[in-house]
Amino acid sequence: MVTVYESAYNWEDYLKYGTRKFIKGKETIYSQGMKGNEFYFLHKGLVRIVTATATGKERILNIVVPNQLLGVQALDLNTHFTTAIAVMDSVLYRFSCEEFNQLITIHPELFMLFSKTVIHKMRILIDRINLNTLSSEQKMALLLQNVCDEFKNYEVPLYQQDLASCTGLTRITVYKILKKWQEDDIIEIKKRKYFIKNPDFLRNLVR
Repeated sequence: MVTVYESAYNWEDYLKYGTRKFIKGKETIYSQGMKGNEFYFLHKGLVRIVTATATGKERILNIVVPNQLLGVQALDLNTHFTTAIAVMDSVLYRFSCEEFNQLITIHPELFMLFSKTVIHKMRILIDRINLNTLSSEQKMALLLQNVCDEFKNYEVPLYQQDLASCTGLTRITVYKILKKWQEDDIIEIKKRKYFIKNPDFLRNLVR
């Protein structure tokens, strides 16, 4: 799968317009319901995007990896409808709405990147809805496949609790699936890290 972020844009030329921020792991970048007037570019680290359900339960919508944007939905100066939390120590560049307007004036080609970002996030929401029609194994396979495609490698930078939160499964169910896949030589587990050994199995499972 080719993601919308596989483009020729060199963000190094644009970072000078933003403000560099260091965010510690588990620190909140912006909160659901908070009024926004900026977006962020993730330079290093990992960020999870979550939303609160009607019952107050947290549900992960997306995992943001380096060279991706987050918070673009608040460029209309309305409130954020998600919360962004750093999974690990991360480096971001913050761009205000004013700086964004300056950016697209100087670099109008960036407008296409933002358009693709919004489309990408809409597809993520659709995937979240479709997850409810899949089996537990299919939910896990779809998540791992998407994460690996985003990172362009087969090491999964998530813990069991993250996998459970992303899929809506219990940690026990996630553990049983991972154990079965390890026995079937589909994945390898080393020092609590997961390595996909048979990516074709994941792709075929969700077809």
